[in-house]
Amino acid sequence: MKIKATLAALSLTATGAWAADDVTLQLKWVTQAQFAGYYVALEKGFYDEEDLNVTIKPGGPDIAPTQVLAGGGADVTVEWMPAALAAREKGLPMVNIAQPFKSSGMMLTCRKDAGVETTADFPGKTLGVWFFGNEFPFLSWMSQLEIPTDGSDAGVEVLKQGFNVDPILNGQAACVSTMTYNEYWQVIDAGLTPEELTVFKYEDNGVATLEDGLYVLEENLTDPAFEDKMVRFVRASMKGWKYAEENPDEAAMIVLEYDETGAQTEKHQKRMMGEVAKLTAGSNGALVPADYERTVESLLAGGSDPVITAAPEGAWTHQISDKALN
Repeated sequence: MKIKATLAALSLTATGAWAADDVTLQLKWVTQAQFAGYYVALEKGFYDEEDLNVTIKPGGPDIAPTQVLAGGGADVTVEWMPAALAAREKGLPMVNIAQPFKSSGMMLTCRKDAGVETTADFPGKTLGVWFFGNEFPFLSWMSQLEIPTDGSDAGVEVLKQGFNVDPILNGQAACVSTMTYNEYWQVIDAGLTPEELTVFKYEDNGVATLEDGLYVLEENLTDPAFEDKMVRFVRASMKGWKYAEENPDEAAMIVLEYDETGAQTEKHQKRMMGEVAKLTAGSNGALVPADYERTVESLLAGGSDPVITAAPEGAWTHQISDKALN
C-alpha cells in the first residue's frame, strides 16, 4: 500500500526559486471516493503544477470541519452548506469559494416491513439521523412536513445514528440516513433488497441543499497571498474532479492508495466513485446562485424552528472561482 500525506515542495535552487505554498485541506469524512478529486489532483501532480504543497486531512466521527477551520487547523474545508450557513449565523464567518458537487446524494432509506412507504408513515417511527452538522437538512424537512422530532405520538423519534446502517438491520429504526454513494449500498450488501426498501431522496422532497463545497474563513480572503493560493488550489482541484469523472475506476484506486486505515475495498470505492461522479457532473466548480438560493429557502422553511433564521449575507463568493476557471 502506498501512503502519502503530502507532495513534497520543490527544493530551493541556487537561483533562489520559491518553495511551493502550503495548503491544508480538511475533509468532511474519512478517505473515500467522496473526495476523489482532491486525491487525484495530489497523485497526478495537479497541485504540483500550481506550486502547491497540499496536505489532506481526513475527517472522522469526532471531527467537525467547521471547528477545525475555526481553530486554524486547515486553510480550507469540505463542508455541506446547511452546516456552513448554520455556523455562519452563529458567528463563524465561513464563505463558500467553490462548489464541486452539483447535486445532493442524501437519502432516508426505510424498511417497507416497518410500515414506511410514504412520508405520511413517518409519525410514530424511529428515524436514524446523523449529527455533527448533518442533521440540518433532516430537521428542515421534518419542519416542512410539520412533523415534530420530539418523540411524541404525532412526531418521530430521532435516533442519533452512528456512521453505519446497523439500526435498520437490527430493528432499532424504521429508517436510516444514507448517501446514494455509500450507506445505501451497505444496506444492500447486508442482505436487504431494493424491493424491500422505500427510499426518499432529499432533493425529491423539497430539501435540495448543497453538499461538499469548499469553505474558507472570510477574513482570509482579504489577504492577496491567500487568495492567490486558493485560486490555484481550486483550479487544480477541479482538474482533479474532472479527471475522476472521466476515469472513475482509476480515481477509486488512487483513493485506496491514500487510505491509511485499509478499511476500504476496491468494489465499494469503484461503486462509490461511479455514484459520486453523478453528483459532480455539471459543475465546473463555480457556485450557481440559484442552487444557493434554493438551499437557503429550504433551510428557512422550517416553521417555528428553521435551521437558519435569516437569509445570510456574504456566505459565498465567485472571487476565487472566477479567477481559477477563466
